[in-house]
Amino acid sequence: MTIQKWATLALLALPFLAGCKGFWDAPSTSGTGTGTTTASSGNFYVLNAKTSQIAGYYINAGVVTALTGSPYTVPALPIAIALAPNNAFLYVSTANGIYDFTIASNGELSLGNSSAPISSDQAVSMQVDASNSWLVESVSGASLVYAIPINSSTGAATSKTEQFVALPASTVQQVAISPDNLHVLVAMGAGGTAVVPFNTANPNPLGVVSTIPVENAAGAALSVAVDPSDRLFYIGETVATSGSNTGGLRAFNFTTLKELSGSPYASAGLAPYSILPISTGDYVYVVNRQVSGSSTGAIAGFSVLSSNSVYSLTALGSTFSVGTNPESLVEDNTGTFVLASDFGGSPDLKGYTFDTTNAGYLDAVISSSTGTDPVEATAISAAH
Repeated sequence: MTIQKWATLALLALPFLAGCKGFWDAPSTSGTGTGTTTASSGNFYVLNAKTSQIAGYYINAGVVTALTGSPYTVPALPIAIALAPNNAFLYVSTANGIYDFTIASNGELSLGNSSAPISSDQAVSMQVDASNSWLVESVSGASLVYAIPINSSTGAATSKTEQFVALPASTVQQVAISPDNLHVLVAMGAGGTAVVPFNTANPNPLGVVSTIPVENAAGAALSVAVDPSDRLFYIGETVATSGSNTGGLRAFNFTTLKELSGSPYASAGLAPYSILPISTGDYVYVVNRQVSGSSTGAIAGFSVLSSNSVYSLTALGSTFSVGTNPESLVEDNTGTFVLASDFGGSPDLKGYTFDTTNAGYLDAVISSSTGTDPVEATAISAAH
């Protein structure tokens, strides 16, 4: 989340913090995008910033279905969410700090830690490590990345001290932990991308920072991601390619930290806000918040190829439509759906299945509101 967006969120009226009922309706459609599906998904959660709510769903035979008790009240103006790999806890960053919600077997959320925040940090991006023992997060305007020790059984912060390491830039956009739990990546806007060694055996798991500069001095690193097999990692930057849409996806060998030949790859937009390497590792998708000449965003996709441990990306022959100002892209835990949240709506939630004819192509099959608009769906997180 950018500083400008935080300023926008901070201006939201306080009455929205108090009530849920009256600010949420059931999904407006039943899987009626540009296609149809009878498939079902795992649970997922959408953060509605303007209404200070979390809307929880699953897709049941093509129908967007609310989880028991959804929507769930957030105690203060929300900023970001992160779901623990054990699917037991959901963390929500707010203007008052970070709260944890416990997740029941049916997906229902309950506010934990006696309704008190586990940290006073106003994190703009968070992720829980693979051991469910650390919540790694960043605060915009602070030249630091933090690691909060958490109890994997209760979700609460432990008695150990919150750790941190200094970053060479303060405009922090997004953090990501590699699946092998050995590195943290931090997109730092014009400051490039930080690569931070991560070792959960140390009292402070965060190591000495190195930096990957932006491709172009006029650009900014907005997003980071690592593929599920730790072969490659990705950076989304605003001015990385030529043409009217200058956004680009940069791809690096995870072992050598060397950029692939052919990188950066044009992302078909101006602001690559979220990168999704899918669970098979065969494709990676980038959602662009803005596209030149368009009022809506777009998703670009790339196939990931390997020959004798030499990797390359090839752009798919089409981009895929999404709503206004898309911010977040996830895959559900069945590997059936790709889901996108749209801050500007039209709609708030888009769902896609994988095309059976054109490999890697996304078929839009879900188009739904996540409340009584405008809700400003700022983030989405899916069960692992």
